Amino acid sequence: MKLPIEGFHRMFGWKVYPLLAKLDQSIHFTMNILYWGTPEYSVPTLLSLHNAGHQIVGVVSQPDRRRGRGKQLLPLQSKVCAQSLGLPVYTPERIKTDLDCQQELADLQPDASVVVAFGQILPKSVLNQPPLGCWNGHGSLLPRWRGAGPIQWALLEGDSETGVGIMSMEEGLDTGPVLLEQKIPIALCQNALELGEQLSQLTAVLMVKAMELIHSAGVGVESDRLTRLKVRRQGSEFSYARMLKKNDFLINWSDSALCTHRKVMGLYPGAPNDGVTNDSKFLVLSLSLIGSAMRSLRKPGTPWAMENWGT
Repeated sequence: MKLPIEGFHRMFGWKVYPLLAKLDQSIHFTMNILYWGTPEYSVPTLLSLHNAGHQIVGVVSQPDRRRGRGKQLLPLQSKVCAQSLGLPVYTPERIKTDLDCQQELADLQPDASVVVAFGQILPKSVLNQPPLGCWNGHGSLLPRWRGAGPIQWALLEGDSETGVGIMSMEEGLDTGPVLLEQKIPIALCQNALELGEQLSQLTAVLMVKAMELIHSAGVGVESDRLTRLKVRRQGSEFSYARMLKKNDFLINWSDSALCTHRKVMGLYPGAPNDGVTNDSKFLVLSLSLIGSAMRSLRKPGTPWAMENWGT
């Protein structure tokens, strides 16, 4: 079953970007691909590879998690998408120690593995399985922002641009050589949700292109394959996008306006957003800078105007 590209933006309420809309077309070769991904961010790449005509031999996702007010056990988005396509799904709690699952995946005999926001580090035994390698779609311009939160940290640190890299995976965290890369600018008022949507769909575009190059390079010793692909080796200097902590989500009203704006944009739609002042808690979803004349009338952290969204 082929799911039109426009189908997933209705499924998740996402905007379709022009590059991705043009991608809904078949290719002239087929690869057997084992796909690793968990959240919404990973869905566009799964759909694009499937729609391009590749054989998705299996989808590996994190196990179902309890979510929502009722803490119901619910499948994650990539699993929902895979099931809608009739694809087999594997949900190891910890792939590094689940030797039975590792063997099941090896028995699928994939040509390549594609990883987008899976959420676990793959062991060497898994990385070595596919003859054409394991390839990761990472949401930053490596080696800047290796790690789990590149989108949030690019916004928190006020980066003017970011992008996507298609990287050959190694045992290290996001240390592999980069095959394809594309930059995009970051707008001043772009939040993490909007930027994430854009990067996830750019990942889908680049991954389909990458599969053609990887297929053309053929099998062989990894070093020889990567040489034929003319990958870019990462430099020794890098920045790390560490996991966010609870305190990261608190607004310090003595910070500059620009720093506070970056925090709201970078942590949206989480809860930086747990702004606390005068023993009151409220959500900050967006900010606007005000002129100096108005600013002089209020102390830092005092709301100038608020909209009541109810309880």
